[in-house]
Amino acid sequence: MTDADGATEIIVPGVNPYPVIIGRGLTGAIAPHLAGVRKVLIVHPPTLGAAAAKLRESLIDDHEVLLAEVPDAEAGKRVEVAAFCWQVMGQADFTRSDAVIGFGGGAVTDLAGFVAATWLRGVRLIQVPTTLLGMVDAAVGGKTGLNTAEGKNLVGAFYAPAAVIADLDLLATLPRNEILAGFGEVVKYGFIAEPEILDIIEADVDIATDPASPQFRRMVELSVAIKARVVGEDFTDVGLREMLNYGHTLGHAIEHAERYQWRHGAAVSVGMVFAAELARLSGRLPDAVVDRHRSILESLTLPVSYPLGRWQTLLATMQRDKKARGSLLRFIVLDDLARPTVLAGPDTSLLFAAYQEIGS
Repeated sequence: MTDADGATEIIVPGVNPYPVIIGRGLTGAIAPHLAGVRKVLIVHPPTLGAAAAKLRESLIDDHEVLLAEVPDAEAGKRVEVAAFCWQVMGQADFTRSDAVIGFGGGAVTDLAGFVAATWLRGVRLIQVPTTLLGMVDAAVGGKTGLNTAEGKNLVGAFYAPAAVIADLDLLATLPRNEILAGFGEVVKYGFIAEPEILDIIEADVDIATDPASPQFRRMVELSVAIKARVVGEDFTDVGLREMLNYGHTLGHAIEHAERYQWRHGAAVSVGMVFAAELARLSGRLPDAVVDRHRSILESLTLPVSYPLGRWQTLLATMQRDKKARGSLLRFIVLDDLARPTVLAGPDTSLLFAAYQEIGS
Protein backbone atom coordinates (compact mmCIF):
# COMPACT_ATOMS: atom_id res chain seq x y z
CA MET A 1 0.00 0.00 0.00
CA THR A 2 1.35 3.45 -0.99
CA ASP A 3 0.15 6.46 1.02
CA ALA A 4 -0.31 10.09 0.00
CA ASP A 5 3.29 10.91 0.87
CA GLY A 6 4.57 8.26 -1.50
CA ALA A 7 5.63 5.81 1.21
CA THR A 8 4.86 2.12 0.81
CA GLU A 9 3.58 0.27 3.85
CA ILE A 10 3.96 -3.51 4.00
CA ILE A 11 2.38 -5.23 6.97
CA VAL A 12 4.21 -8.17 8.52
CA PRO A 13 1.33 -10.37 9.69
CA GLY A 14 1.25 -12.60 12.75
CA VAL A 15 0.31 -12.47 16.41
CA ASN A 16 1.89 -9.01 16.69
CA PRO A 17 1.60 -7.49 13.19
CA TYR A 18 3.66 -4.40 12.38
CA PRO A 19 4.35 -2.14 9.38
CA VAL A 20 7.50 -1.84 7.31
CA ILE A 21 7.36 1.68 5.84
CA ILE A 22 9.48 2.20 2.71
CA GLY A 23 10.04 5.63 1.16
CA ARG A 24 12.07 8.82 1.40
CA GLY A 25 12.29 11.50 4.08
CA LEU A 26 10.65 9.30 6.69
CA THR A 27 12.03 10.80 9.93
CA GLY A 28 8.55 11.98 10.82
CA ALA A 29 7.19 8.45 10.47
CA ILE A 30 8.90 7.37 13.70
CA ALA A 31 7.02 9.55 16.21
CA PRO A 32 3.55 7.96 15.78
CA HIS A 33 5.02 4.64 16.90
CA LEU A 34 6.30 6.18 20.14
CA ALA A 35 2.89 7.17 21.50
CA GLY A 36 2.85 6.79 25.28
CA VAL A 37 6.63 6.34 25.48
CA ARG A 38 8.52 8.51 27.99
CA LYS A 39 12.14 7.45 27.41
CA VAL A 40 13.88 6.34 24.23
CA LEU A 41 17.30 4.77 23.74
CA ILE A 42 18.81 5.17 20.26
CA VAL A 43 21.43 2.47 19.62
CA HIS A 44 23.80 3.53 16.84
CA PRO A 45 27.34 2.97 15.51
CA PRO A 46 30.08 5.64 15.65
CA THR A 47 29.75 6.41 11.93
CA LEU A 48 26.16 7.58 12.51
CA GLY A 49 26.82 9.77 15.54
CA ALA A 50 25.75 13.00 13.81
CA ALA A 51 22.69 11.40 12.22
CA ALA A 52 21.68 9.85 15.55
CA ALA A 53 21.99 13.25 17.23
CA LYS A 54 19.75 14.72 14.53
CA LEU A 55 17.21 11.95 15.08
CA ARG A 56 17.34 12.67 18.81
CA GLU A 57 16.63 16.36 18.18
CA SER A 58 13.51 15.42 16.22
CA LEU A 59 12.16 13.49 19.22
CA ILE A 60 13.23 15.43 22.34
CA ASP A 61 10.19 17.70 22.43
CA ASP A 62 8.04 14.73 23.42
CA HIS A 63 10.51 12.20 24.88
CA GLU A 64 13.62 11.89 26.99
CA VAL A 65 16.10 10.53 24.45
CA LEU A 66 19.43 8.87 25.22
CA LEU A 67 22.14 7.77 22.78
CA ALA A 68 24.13 4.53 23.06
CA GLU A 69 27.10 4.41 20.70
CA VAL A 70 28.17 0.82 19.98
CA PRO A 71 30.90 -0.72 17.81
CA ASP A 72 30.09 -1.00 14.12
CA ALA A 73 29.33 -4.26 12.28
CA GLU A 74 29.73 -7.66 13.95
CA ALA A 75 32.00 -6.24 16.68
CA GLY A 76 28.87 -4.76 18.22
CA LYS A 77 27.05 -8.08 18.47
CA ARG A 78 28.68 -9.17 21.73
CA VAL A 79 27.17 -9.71 25.16
CA GLU A 80 29.49 -7.05 26.61
CA VAL A 81 27.95 -4.47 24.26
CA ALA A 82 24.43 -5.57 25.16
CA ALA A 83 25.39 -5.24 28.83
CA PHE A 84 26.55 -1.66 28.18
CA CYS A 85 23.11 -0.84 26.72
CA TRP A 86 21.38 -2.48 29.70
CA GLN A 87 23.55 -0.36 32.00
CA VAL A 88 22.51 2.84 30.23
CA MET A 89 18.85 1.85 30.50
CA GLY A 90 19.17 0.84 34.14
CA GLN A 91 20.84 4.08 35.15
CA ALA A 92 18.11 6.02 33.34
CA ASP A 93 15.34 3.99 35.02
CA PHE A 94 13.84 2.63 31.81
CA THR A 95 10.48 0.95 32.38
CA ARG A 96 8.44 -1.43 30.27
CA SER A 97 6.60 1.53 28.73
CA ASP A 98 9.83 2.93 27.26
CA ALA A 99 11.44 2.14 23.90
CA VAL A 100 14.60 1.25 21.98
CA ILE A 101 15.40 2.44 18.45
CA GLY A 102 17.90 0.44 16.41
CA PHE A 103 19.57 3.00 14.10
CA GLY A 104 22.21 1.42 11.90
CA GLY A 105 23.02 -1.58 9.78
CA GLY A 106 21.97 -5.17 10.29
CA ALA A 107 24.37 -5.80 13.15
CA VAL A 108 23.06 -2.78 15.07
CA THR A 109 19.42 -3.74 14.53
CA ASP A 110 20.22 -7.31 15.65
CA LEU A 111 21.81 -5.94 18.83
CA ALA A 112 19.11 -3.34 19.50
CA GLY A 113 16.43 -5.97 19.02
CA PHE A 114 18.08 -8.27 21.56
CA VAL A 115 18.46 -5.43 24.05
CA ALA A 116 14.78 -4.50 23.68
CA ALA A 117 13.66 -8.13 23.94
CA THR A 118 15.59 -8.74 27.15
CA TRP A 119 15.20 -5.50 29.10
CA LEU A 120 12.39 -6.14 31.62
CA ARG A 121 11.46 -9.08 29.32
CA GLY A 122 10.53 -6.74 26.51
CA VAL A 123 10.13 -3.04 25.70
CA ARG A 124 8.92 -1.35 22.54
CA LEU A 125 11.31 -1.61 19.59
CA ILE A 126 11.50 0.48 16.44
CA GLN A 127 14.02 -0.45 13.78
CA VAL A 128 15.45 2.26 11.51
CA PRO A 129 17.88 0.40 9.23
CA THR A 130 20.45 2.54 7.45
CA THR A 131 21.87 -0.09 5.07
CA LEU A 132 20.34 -2.09 2.25
CA LEU A 133 21.03 -5.32 4.13
CA GLY A 134 19.21 -4.00 7.17
CA MET A 135 16.21 -2.83 5.14
CA VAL A 136 15.59 -6.06 3.24
CA ASP A 137 16.68 -8.57 5.85
CA ALA A 138 18.06 -7.95 9.33
CA ALA A 139 15.57 -5.36 10.58
CA VAL A 140 12.52 -7.23 9.26
CA GLY A 141 11.24 -10.43 10.80
CA GLY A 142 11.94 -10.15 14.51
CA LYS A 143 15.15 -12.16 14.68
CA THR A 144 17.67 -10.70 17.11
CA GLY A 145 21.10 -12.08 17.88
CA LEU A 146 24.56 -11.92 19.38
CA ASN A 147 27.68 -13.76 18.29
CA THR A 148 29.90 -15.96 20.45
CA ALA A 149 33.41 -17.31 19.93
CA GLU A 150 31.80 -20.48 18.58
CA GLY A 151 29.66 -18.92 15.86
CA LYS A 152 27.29 -16.27 14.58
CA ASN A 153 23.86 -15.55 16.08
CA LEU A 154 24.03 -18.48 18.50
CA VAL A 155 22.41 -16.32 21.22
CA GLY A 156 19.20 -14.48 20.42
CA ALA A 157 15.45 -14.12 20.68
CA PHE A 158 12.46 -13.78 18.39
CA TYR A 159 11.02 -10.32 19.09
CA ALA A 160 8.76 -8.32 16.80
CA PRO A 161 9.36 -4.57 16.48
CA ALA A 162 6.53 -2.07 16.65
CA ALA A 163 7.59 -0.74 13.24
CA VAL A 164 10.43 -0.75 10.71
CA ILE A 165 11.17 2.57 9.00
CA ALA A 166 13.15 2.04 5.77
CA ASP A 167 14.11 5.54 4.65
CA LEU A 168 15.89 5.17 1.30
CA ASP A 169 17.43 8.64 1.73
CA LEU A 170 19.64 7.15 4.44
CA LEU A 171 21.43 5.14 1.72
CA ALA A 172 22.53 8.23 -0.21
CA THR A 173 25.93 8.48 1.50
CA LEU A 174 26.51 4.74 1.87
CA PRO A 175 29.73 3.56 0.12
CA ARG A 176 29.02 1.67 -3.07
CA ASN A 177 30.66 -1.50 -1.76
CA GLU A 178 28.16 -1.48 1.12
CA ILE A 179 25.25 -1.21 -1.31
CA LEU A 180 26.62 -4.07 -3.41
CA ALA A 181 27.18 -6.24 -0.34
CA GLY A 182 23.52 -5.77 0.57
CA PHE A 183 22.58 -7.19 -2.80
CA GLY A 184 23.66 -10.62 -1.60
CA GLU A 185 20.36 -10.80 0.28
CA VAL A 186 18.37 -9.13 -2.52
CA VAL A 187 19.60 -11.71 -5.04
CA LYS A 188 18.67 -14.45 -2.58
CA TYR A 189 15.04 -13.33 -2.70
CA GLY A 190 15.22 -13.40 -6.49
CA PHE A 191 16.34 -17.02 -6.59
CA ILE A 192 14.05 -18.38 -3.88
CA ALA A 193 10.84 -16.51 -4.68
CA GLU A 194 10.80 -13.51 -7.03
CA PRO A 195 12.67 -13.78 -10.37
CA GLU A 196 11.64 -10.22 -11.26
CA ILE A 197 14.52 -9.13 -9.02
CA LEU A 198 16.98 -11.06 -11.17
CA ASP A 199 15.48 -9.62 -14.36
CA ILE A 200 15.91 -6.06 -13.05
CA ILE A 201 19.59 -6.64 -12.24
CA GLU A 202 20.30 -8.30 -15.58
CA ALA A 203 18.57 -5.49 -17.49
CA ASP A 204 21.00 -2.83 -16.20
CA VAL A 205 23.12 -3.49 -13.14
CA ASP A 206 24.13 0.17 -12.74
CA ILE A 207 20.54 1.41 -12.62
CA ALA A 208 19.50 -1.50 -10.42
CA THR A 209 22.14 -0.66 -7.82
CA ASP A 210 21.46 3.10 -7.77
CA PRO A 211 19.53 3.88 -4.55
CA ALA A 212 17.85 6.82 -6.30
CA SER A 213 16.33 4.69 -9.07
CA PRO A 214 12.75 3.36 -9.14
CA GLN A 215 14.17 -0.07 -9.94
CA PHE A 216 16.16 -0.08 -6.71
CA ARG A 217 13.09 0.83 -4.67
CA ARG A 218 11.07 -1.84 -6.50
CA MET A 219 13.58 -4.51 -5.48
CA VAL A 220 13.54 -3.35 -1.85
CA GLU A 221 9.73 -3.55 -1.83
CA LEU A 222 9.72 -7.00 -3.45
CA SER A 223 12.32 -8.27 -0.97
CA VAL A 224 10.46 -6.93 2.07
CA ALA A 225 7.15 -8.31 0.78
CA ILE A 226 8.66 -11.79 0.45
CA LYS A 227 10.14 -11.70 3.93
CA ALA A 228 6.93 -10.30 5.43
CA ARG A 229 4.89 -13.09 3.90
CA VAL A 230 7.26 -15.83 5.04
CA VAL A 231 7.83 -14.64 8.62
CA GLY A 232 4.14 -13.90 9.00
CA GLU A 233 3.48 -17.60 8.49
CA ASP A 234 6.50 -18.88 10.44
CA PHE A 235 7.72 -16.32 12.99
CA THR A 236 9.86 -18.73 15.07
CA ASP A 237 11.63 -20.43 12.15
CA VAL A 238 10.24 -23.95 12.45
CA GLY A 239 9.08 -24.41 8.86
CA LEU A 240 8.65 -22.13 5.85
CA ARG A 241 11.01 -19.44 7.17
CA GLU A 242 13.92 -21.84 6.74
CA MET A 243 13.94 -21.06 3.02
CA LEU A 244 15.28 -17.58 3.87
CA ASN A 245 18.52 -19.31 4.87
CA TYR A 246 19.47 -19.95 1.24
CA GLY A 247 23.25 -19.53 1.06
CA HIS A 248 23.51 -18.89 4.80
CA THR A 249 24.82 -22.20 6.15
CA LEU A 250 28.15 -21.92 4.35
CA GLY A 251 27.93 -18.12 4.40
CA HIS A 252 27.87 -17.94 8.21
CA ALA A 253 30.77 -20.40 8.38
CA ILE A 254 32.80 -18.16 6.06
CA GLU A 255 32.02 -15.10 8.19
CA HIS A 256 33.22 -16.99 11.28
CA ALA A 257 36.38 -18.20 9.51
CA GLU A 258 37.12 -14.64 8.41
CA ARG A 259 36.57 -13.29 11.95
CA TYR A 260 33.65 -11.27 10.59
CA GLN A 261 35.87 -9.17 8.34
CA TRP A 262 33.77 -10.26 5.35
CA ARG A 263 30.47 -8.51 4.78
CA HIS A 264 27.46 -10.73 5.31
CA GLY A 265 26.22 -10.33 1.74
CA ALA A 266 29.59 -11.32 0.32
CA ALA A 267 29.67 -14.51 2.40
CA VAL A 268 26.08 -15.35 1.44
CA SER A 269 27.02 -14.83 -2.21
CA VAL A 270 29.59 -17.62 -1.99
CA GLY A 271 27.11 -19.68 0.02
CA MET A 272 24.45 -19.40 -2.69
CA VAL A 273 26.84 -20.58 -5.42
CA PHE A 274 27.80 -23.51 -3.16
CA ALA A 275 24.11 -24.34 -2.61
CA ALA A 276 23.48 -24.14 -6.35
CA GLU A 277 26.37 -26.51 -7.06
CA LEU A 278 25.11 -28.84 -4.33
CA ALA A 279 21.69 -28.91 -5.97
CA ARG A 280 23.19 -29.48 -9.41
CA LEU A 281 25.31 -32.40 -8.17
CA SER A 282 22.19 -33.81 -6.48
CA GLY A 283 20.44 -33.85 -9.85
CA ARG A 284 17.98 -31.13 -8.82
CA LEU A 285 19.05 -27.93 -10.54
CA PRO A 286 19.69 -27.24 -14.25
CA ASP A 287 23.10 -25.96 -15.29
CA ALA A 288 21.54 -22.74 -16.62
CA VAL A 289 20.24 -21.72 -13.18
CA VAL A 290 23.62 -22.47 -11.58
CA ASP A 291 25.35 -20.37 -14.26
CA ARG A 292 22.86 -17.58 -13.64
CA HIS A 293 23.94 -17.47 -9.99
CA ARG A 294 27.52 -16.84 -11.01
CA SER A 295 26.78 -14.29 -13.74
CA ILE A 296 24.45 -12.15 -11.62
CA LEU A 297 26.63 -12.19 -8.51
CA GLU A 298 29.77 -11.46 -10.53
CA SER A 299 28.00 -8.52 -12.23
CA LEU A 300 27.52 -7.13 -8.71
CA THR A 301 31.26 -7.73 -8.00
CA LEU A 302 30.32 -10.18 -5.24
CA PRO A 303 32.61 -13.18 -4.62
CA VAL A 304 31.66 -16.63 -5.93
CA SER A 305 34.61 -18.69 -4.64
CA TYR A 306 36.58 -19.45 -1.47
CA PRO A 307 39.96 -21.15 -0.81
CA LEU A 308 39.89 -24.94 -1.16
CA GLY A 309 42.12 -25.52 1.85
CA ARG A 310 39.54 -24.12 4.29
CA TRP A 311 36.95 -26.90 3.87
CA GLN A 312 37.48 -28.82 7.12
CA THR A 313 37.28 -25.63 9.18
CA LEU A 314 34.07 -24.58 7.44
CA LEU A 315 32.52 -28.04 7.84
CA ALA A 316 33.19 -28.02 11.60
CA THR A 317 31.56 -24.60 11.94
CA MET A 318 28.53 -25.63 9.88
CA GLN A 319 27.98 -28.62 12.17
CA ARG A 320 27.55 -26.16 15.06
CA ASP A 321 25.19 -23.95 13.04
CA LYS A 322 21.82 -23.22 14.63
CA LYS A 323 20.13 -24.52 11.46
CA ALA A 324 21.50 -28.03 12.05
CA ARG A 325 19.31 -30.68 13.69
CA GLY A 326 21.51 -32.66 16.06
CA SER A 327 24.36 -33.95 13.90
CA LEU A 328 22.26 -33.61 10.74
CA LEU A 329 23.31 -30.79 8.43
CA ARG A 330 20.50 -29.07 6.52
CA PHE A 331 20.89 -26.94 3.41
CA ILE A 332 18.32 -24.91 1.54
CA VAL A 333 18.70 -25.76 -2.15
CA LEU A 334 16.65 -25.13 -5.29
CA ASP A 335 14.73 -27.68 -7.33
CA ASP A 336 14.42 -24.89 -9.90
CA LEU A 337 14.15 -21.11 -9.97
CA ALA A 338 11.85 -19.96 -7.10
CA ARG A 339 11.44 -23.56 -5.87
CA PRO A 340 13.42 -23.83 -2.60
CA THR A 341 13.53 -27.04 -0.60
CA VAL A 342 15.52 -28.65 2.22
CA LEU A 343 18.39 -31.04 1.59
CA ALA A 344 18.89 -32.82 4.91
CA GLY A 345 21.92 -34.89 5.83
CA PRO A 346 23.80 -34.87 2.51
CA ASP A 347 26.82 -37.14 2.38
CA THR A 348 30.06 -35.33 3.21
CA SER A 349 31.55 -36.50 -0.09
CA LEU A 350 28.76 -34.67 -1.93
CA LEU A 351 29.37 -31.56 0.14
CA PHE A 352 33.09 -31.65 -0.61
CA ALA A 353 32.42 -32.17 -4.32
CA ALA A 354 30.21 -29.07 -4.34
CA TYR A 355 32.85 -27.14 -2.45
CA GLN A 356 35.47 -28.09 -5.02
CA GLU A 357 33.29 -26.37 -7.63
CA ILE A 358 33.63 -23.05 -5.78
CA GLY A 359 37.19 -23.60 -4.52
CA SER A 360 39.90 -21.15 -5.51
